[in-house]
Amino acid sequence: MRKTTMQNVADALDISRVTVWKVLSGREGVSEDLQTKIITKACEMGYNVPDHLRSRVNLPDYKESARQYTISVTVSRPETSVFWMTIIHEIAKEASKHNINVMYTYLPSEISPSYELPSQLTNGTVQGMIILNVYNETLLRKISTLKIPKVFMDTSTKLPFRQLSGDLVLIEGLSGVAEIVDDLVAKGKKTFGFIGDINYAQTNYERYRGFVHSLEAHNLPIHKELCLTKQIGAEVYTEEIQSFINSLPKLPEAFICVSDFVASIVCRELTQKGLRIPEDICVSGFDGNTEFTGVDALTTVQVHNSEIGVKLVRQIIYRMEHPTSCHEICYLCSDVIFRHSTEC
Repeated sequence: MRKTTMQNVADALDISRVTVWKVLSGREGVSEDLQTKIITKACEMGYNVPDHLRSRVNLPDYKESARQYTISVTVSRPETSVFWMTIIHEIAKEASKHNINVMYTYLPSEISPSYELPSQLTNGTVQGMIILNVYNETLLRKISTLKIPKVFMDTSTKLPFRQLSGDLVLIEGLSGVAEIVDDLVAKGKKTFGFIGDINYAQTNYERYRGFVHSLEAHNLPIHKELCLTKQIGAEVYTEEIQSFINSLPKLPEAFICVSDFVASIVCRELTQKGLRIPEDICVSGFDGNTEFTGVDALTTVQVHNSEIGVKLVRQIIYRMEHPTSCHEICYLCSDVIFRHSTEC
């Protein structure tokens, strides 16, 4: 839902923007009849008309008459990382601009078969949901049965989009990862490994697709023995990656990592083995997340968290106001940032 402008009002009445500006800013030179039409139309379209002008056309106060939504920002376990808190903060800021109340709902990352969703999601308290960082298949299926408008920020690869019963917002990752691999191939690299649980999230899987797509385009083999793509427990990432790297008889020339978090672990392990980055091996990440040690020198794909928060709010507003329209998949583009970790 976009903010109504003077130009919108002018277009609706087929008059000039200057005429609208004169009336809404209290200037002279416009007939009383046209003033009334402009003020009335501006109120109807939701423009923030000053009270002294609104009273002239005997219309109810727009802010009081406008429907006020309450939405749930639903997350799996409380999030304290800067990456996710930035998105949540932007959601709150954008929601306030549209007279929307935000309610935070925390869900467990693992549930039993008898688990029931919190009552505020089922009793009509909220008119819409934004779902963040929820990847448990059973939990997603329970959420998908709710008969309220929903927007998901990412999802599990185990649940087809058509079964989500809501809109899906994704960070576009295929082309970003492919661009990084393309750059390394151009620099003469021929053997690559990929590290990250590709079935944890749809975005992870698409980053792996970008990795595969680039290698295939350059007629280079995909060495699966150099890729750690299986399910990795959230609490044992360091141990799993350490064990994987130590098991390799020969390392690739570059590791493409599913995130900066994973890349930071990989860089630390390689450095402890006495290897130099990028002289001995190149490493890249994804997210542009500054919370981890050493990522300031890491080639990555910068995700625009602030824009994600704004998009999620605007999408749930659209979904609440158009509940029967076709569900949408929306991709938000990111920017590749080449840094020291892939220099040759």
